[in-house]
Amino acid sequence: MDFTNASITFERVLIMGNGGSGKTWLARRIGEELRHPVIHLDDIHWEPGGYGTARDTTVRNEMVIAAAAEDHWIMEGVYGQLVNLALNRVTALIWTDLPEEACIANVKERGIQGGGTQTQFIGLLKWVAEYRTRTNNWNSFDAHAQLYSAFRGSKWVLSDRRAVTMFADSLVLTMEDR
Repeated sequence: MDFTNASITFERVLIMGNGGSGKTWLARRIGEELRHPVIHLDDIHWEPGGYGTARDTTVRNEMVIAAAAEDHWIMEGVYGQLVNLALNRVTALIWTDLPEEACIANVKERGIQGGGTQTQFIGLLKWVAEYRTRTNNWNSFDAHAQLYSAFRGSKWVLSDRRAVTMFADSLVLTMEDR
């Protein structure tokens, strides 16, 4: 992969995709390489310590807008509505569009997180499985496709685990060559 002007292109990176698609892993890897802070939209969307309790919409939106106003960052999440709030500041957009089977396997591999219950975990697996069939929902394949299509900057779609890894490795090599 060719990352011409990588230091400029990757000033403010937004990674979106289904649950379990490798967004967090990729964000951490890119963030470490570029020494940019990583912003997890899950941490903004959900109340701290309140697994499954959504933050007030106004507060959540203000937090995303404030984070996006910074000069350098890597932001990742499934929340298309929050992605949309930051999109005007994004210099590189990455869509991790893995098959649902791969996403489900990844979610199962990491297990229950954040104090969730087995029932909530089963609900999460079902939600991940419905990514391409959800309608009228910001957190769906259709919403991500529209956001991706409308974005005019540097952008990539990564369609399997290998592509996600290769993207990260290529960027790391590019940055090391500088």
